[in-house]
Amino acid sequence: MVEAKKTIKVIGTGSFLPDKVLTNSDLEKMVETSDEWIVTRSGIKERRLVGSNTSTSDIAAAAATSALKNANLTPDKLDLIIVATVTADYVFPSTACLVQDKIGAVNAAAFDISAACSGFLYGLITASSFLWSKVHQRVMVIGAETLSKITDWTDRSTCVLFGDGAGAVILELGNGGFEMLDYCMGADGSGSSLLEVPAGGSVCPASPETVENHMHFIKMKGNELYRWAVNKMKNLLDDAIERSGITVEDIAYIIPHQVNIRIIDAALKRLDLSRDKVIINLDKYGNTSAASIPIALDELSRSNGIKKGDVIIFVAFGSGLTWASCTVRW
Repeated sequence: MVEAKKTIKVIGTGSFLPDKVLTNSDLEKMVETSDEWIVTRSGIKERRLVGSNTSTSDIAAAAATSALKNANLTPDKLDLIIVATVTADYVFPSTACLVQDKIGAVNAAAFDISAACSGFLYGLITASSFLWSKVHQRVMVIGAETLSKITDWTDRSTCVLFGDGAGAVILELGNGGFEMLDYCMGADGSGSSLLEVPAGGSVCPASPETVENHMHFIKMKGNELYRWAVNKMKNLLDDAIERSGITVEDIAYIIPHQVNIRIIDAALKRLDLSRDKVIINLDKYGNTSAASIPIALDELSRSNGIKKGDVIIFVAFGSGLTWASCTVRW
């Protein structure tokens, strides 16, 4: 359990979803698939896609602006911006620096976190540590992805899964916020080949051959990843409940990474948990990697669904392999 510390306030949340909707019916015209197959295998009915001229920093800045408006805060009041993404605008500079410039956060330091679908929770835990240590007073954490730009639209096993979007939260130290009951982060690099983009880095730089062989797109070993993810989600939830000293009945919401409804349901079944406690939006947006949890949190917050005293468990896992969880009492 996390040592008792001053609480952290979520003073603003925001999100951004592109206007373009790609339905399962649309995908039926692109690859050999069907709406029934996609919904049965993933729970996804549609996803949002950015335009060709829209970057990750563009949608991250839009989510950031939404969060600033929600917090009634000007950008110059931010001390730090953390962007979690695997679809950065460039190898360098960081996407966070581009966001800092686009929103006018002239007093903020900025850096990126690359932990795939676990990235937002890695960022949330990192931001909380900065706040507890009083290095910074006000931190924005953004999860943003334009996965459509690294999706192979000829690969029916992966192209049905991913979507684009961004979500943001603004945190500050102070009373009246959430108490973090427990958190964890972990990784297992031996499983890195289960979900990867093979080319474009120092191991396999871009070349005519890598482009021709579609090596700059997402590659996934679905069956192995599925088995790992079900066990990992179940263990993360089980451990979070035990370490936090709470019961299943104490949980108001579980906000998981929006990966696949079968993975979520399988983990819940093993823990005898009801889906009624779980926030699900993957049917509308697909898998948006690091953006999925902050988008879901923003939607829940804006619907006034969170009450004082609610216990919420955030849980994520993804490429790396990485995983993370946070248990908070609002």
